[in-house]
Amino acid sequence: MISRRSLLIPALVSVAACSRKKGGGFNGYAFVASQESKAIAAVDLTAFAVARQIRLDDAATSVLAHPTKPLAWALSPAAGTLYEIDGAKLEVKRRLWLGGPVTSFLPEPGGECLWVLSGPGKRLLRVRTSDLKVSHEIRLPHEPGEFDLGAWFDERTKGWNGMAVASFPGRKSVSLIDLPTGQVQKPVELNGALGPVRFRNDGKSVLVANQEARQLSVLDAPSGKLVVHLPLSVRPDYFCFHPDGGQLFITGEGRDAVVVVYPYFVPEVAETVLAGSRPGGMAATYNHLFVTNPSAGDVTILNIVRRKVVAVATVGAQPGCVVITPDNQYALVLNQQSGDMAVLRIEGLQPDRRKTAPLFTMIPVGSKPVSAAVARA
Repeated sequence: MISRRSLLIPALVSVAACSRKKGGGFNGYAFVASQESKAIAAVDLTAFAVARQIRLDDAATSVLAHPTKPLAWALSPAAGTLYEIDGAKLEVKRRLWLGGPVTSFLPEPGGECLWVLSGPGKRLLRVRTSDLKVSHEIRLPHEPGEFDLGAWFDERTKGWNGMAVASFPGRKSVSLIDLPTGQVQKPVELNGALGPVRFRNDGKSVLVANQEARQLSVLDAPSGKLVVHLPLSVRPDYFCFHPDGGQLFITGEGRDAVVVVYPYFVPEVAETVLAGSRPGGMAATYNHLFVTNPSAGDVTILNIVRRKVVAVATVGAQPGCVVITPDNQYALVLNQQSGDMAVLRIEGLQPDRRKTAPLFTMIPVGSKPVSAAVARA
């Protein structure tokens, strides 16, 4: 016997499909910083809607999430303020003024501390997340541009020690920094305008983008000695590592392509792959590389193993930052000009067909969104 309830089920499923687009979502929030809004948009990734606009005193341009706790941090560079956001209550829990303008910040593994770079102040600050207080300060010899955190194996102590690398654009050089001692090594001159700097996953090499020379400079860590200069077919503007660290993807001005570098053993350029018009920021899962095409309003999606384009998604005006949810089910694309976040469902990609990838949904988040981080609920 067919019940009235069973007759209603198809209609209810149809309505749900329109609102949820065939996905269970991720049990957490995407915290989105917009450059022209004094707020962080907390996007519920089960409802795919903004749950709250968390008001700040100043505009934040970068966000980080705790790896296991419902907690996030937002940085307002111009004001020099660090905000701690309670991911359960969706509100600012604490804030810390860092004494002046800052540049960027990164987490230590485990989320127990944050390192904040102060460009104008020539300082690298260690902030404990337990009480949101500065516990350590390292003075830098010159005004820094970018920095990264890594680790190296000490043969004497048979243990791992934390390191940082900072670039000094005005001096066209970089320095390695021993974090426990605060010792800053003599700068290594690279004779060119510098871009991103990153440690290799094992902390034994530093990869420096020389944008002026269009090359990737590889330095040994912790010695800082030059290993090799790798010529590139593009200006190295954007870096993205594969999750296992075995491949580095580079995009930038020069070609409509992604340069694939193998950073281990003897570093080498493996291949250059076409990736849409004027590729920019990227994000990677184990199987796919998501490459933004800001001028076209698209995201080009490559199969990493086959090095082939499997889909192109139209996402909005001037896509920039891409974030992958921790369960690798969704790619979140921030559109700076249209002020929204496009959501792509990764499971919906067809591995053997090149086609247009459909949008899962679009979510208005604020004026000029530039950074996002996903925290578990």
